[in-house]
Amino acid sequence: MYTRPLALYLSVLTLLLTQACSFNPPLQQKGEAVVQGIWQQDTSAVNKVLVNFQTYNFKFSCDSFYVEQHNFSKVNYGADTCMRSGKWTEYAKGTYELRHDTLTLKGQFCNPNFSLKKEGGCFRFGNYEESFKIKKEADSVYQYLNLSATNAFKIHRTKNITCIPKPL
Repeated sequence: MYTRPLALYLSVLTLLLTQACSFNPPLQQKGEAVVQGIWQQDTSAVNKVLVNFQTYNFKFSCDSFYVEQHNFSKVNYGADTCMRSGKWTEYAKGTYELRHDTLTLKGQFCNPNFSLKKEGGCFRFGNYEESFKIKKEADSVYQYLNLSATNAFKIHRTKNITCIPKPL
């Protein structure tokens, strides 16, 4: 008496479970050739008049990014053991997506050796997410505008990297 509805529910449940799951690819993705390499931010005179600012060093390899964010502040927000007289560096790694003129970075805050950072200690930990509007200015020079900030900066490629996908 209940076998027909039970069979229907089990069929629908099986269909949903098989459609919701997929295997991860065996290799990392190739990423975007236009960003592959090591990039360094050009420092500008405008940073010297700001109270707080950051400079970035990026490494894009296949579909992954690594970033060093050097922070500078003329205001002491915390313990000097962390802020080091207004100069400190944060690190993050993860994957990126380039869609039209927007570069989105999603990953985790890390230690200087890019191992995952544990909760606590100095500075931020956990999820890292930033988006940049990018515009090509020359062969290896781009202008980046952090979508959560107001100042654009120039960044130039210091080394090319050819993507060789690694097993995951």
